[in-house]
Amino acid sequence: MHRILKIISLGNVRTLCHHRLRLLEQKFSLHLMLNADREFLAQKSAPHRDFYNIRKVDTHVHHSSCMNQKHLLRFIKSKLRKEPDEVVIFRDGKYLTLKEVFESLDLTGYDLNVDLLDVHADKNTFHRFDKFNLKYNPCGQSRLREIFLKQDNLIQGRYLAEVTKQVFQDLEQSKYQMAEYRISIYGRKQSEWDQLASWFVNNELYSENVVWLIQLPRLYNVYKEMGITHSFQNMLDNIFIPLFEVTIDPSSHPQLHIFLKQVVGFDLVDDESKPERRPTKHMPSPSAWDIVFNPAFSYYAYYIYANLYTLNKLREYKGMSLIKFRPHSGEAGDQDHLVATFLLCHNIAHGNNLRKSPALQYLYYLAQIGLCMSPLSNNSLFLDYHRNPFPMFFSRGLNVSLSTDDPLQIHLTREPLVEEYSVAAQVWKLSPCDLCEIARNSVYQSGFSHALKLHWLGSNYYKQGPVGNDVHKTNVPNMRVEFRYQVLKDELQYVYLGSARIPDEIQP
Repeated sequence: MHRILKIISLGNVRTLCHHRLRLLEQKFSLHLMLNADREFLAQKSAPHRDFYNIRKVDTHVHHSSCMNQKHLLRFIKSKLRKEPDEVVIFRDGKYLTLKEVFESLDLTGYDLNVDLLDVHADKNTFHRFDKFNLKYNPCGQSRLREIFLKQDNLIQGRYLAEVTKQVFQDLEQSKYQMAEYRISIYGRKQSEWDQLASWFVNNELYSENVVWLIQLPRLYNVYKEMGITHSFQNMLDNIFIPLFEVTIDPSSHPQLHIFLKQVVGFDLVDDESKPERRPTKHMPSPSAWDIVFNPAFSYYAYYIYANLYTLNKLREYKGMSLIKFRPHSGEAGDQDHLVATFLLCHNIAHGNNLRKSPALQYLYYLAQIGLCMSPLSNNSLFLDYHRNPFPMFFSRGLNVSLSTDDPLQIHLTREPLVEEYSVAAQVWKLSPCDLCEIARNSVYQSGFSHALKLHWLGSNYYKQGPVGNDVHKTNVPNMRVEFRYQVLKDELQYVYLGSARIPDEIQP
């Protein structure tokens, strides 16, 4: 990692990579000038296919904010009207019904509106991740978050399961929209896995339009201060021991075994803008990390990756599904994060900070590491929409897709993913071909099964170049795929002095 950081900071390397990236951008502009009309005609010739009738995956969305604010408000009002006497929480030494909770807040169902719910991000959340997190509390009340947006509460997460099923129904009605929901495991105790799996199985939270990722908040320092964990190894054990146990013997955790069939990735989340100690070559091992300071991002990433690598080898041997490492990276903070994820990850969420490092951006292009970008979410937190590098990354040929991140805080409509595409198309003047290419990228980046991707993208989707494209499935003209593939091949040959070995198939 330190070697890469040293190389990408060299002046001549930065200049070369900047020139190559500019050249990629100009090549794409020339391609559009010459072939935009032909691409449009090729799209028109594909029957029954347009932007609305192709598969698109929301590759980065947090489960606890997967619904929009109007949907949550409607659900809360419905429960208050139909189940006012349901005991929902234990506070201050006594059990409270839903009606009593709202009475203690001096609220009625009639009073509730979107403004009072106050879950939408505004200008006050910009560069304030702490204030953004507070938006997860409906009406500013942590007790309402516990009742409606938590799965480990007095009612075993029944309300959250019900609203999740309603979101599933919306996705299934749209048919062509899929989602990858990220749900938290904290590493405080090993029983978290069984608790989450029982919630998933008992509430029958399965949909053909949805798969799941596990997000791991980087909160070791908080648990250490509270006395919950003794060392970083203790936290890793809580996360991984149940996974190894269920892989070796599925009957040891039967519900977890069922749940893991729907889990496609691990995520690493927290506020990246927090200052952190720079990683060194002589950091203590996880078992020796018993100090109160939080390890660096790259320390977390390496040990999550190392354990996941071993777990996947075991799962592969047993014929089970694999779990990819797909963390948040590059939303804010140091370049170290993006260097670590370049070495370790299948794809990442955000990656905005690649705009600050031409060399690192060029590496991500050559490796075609997926970037699940969320411009509307970034606009509320770290980066104004007009400064977002998404259109530049797309023009240069980086493997980018659009995602919603937090519909509850950001979006206003019932179809947040279409809203994300719509705003991007209007602001950056993306063509129908561009939108379909981005949607195609999202399916490639996603963790949906090989069988589903065969159905969605075509029988040769795993092959490089136009051979792997079916315009009747993706609505992306072969001309566009051929251009992207040829330019990437040329760049790889340039870097490897003409001796690059380019595989015929895309790595799953």
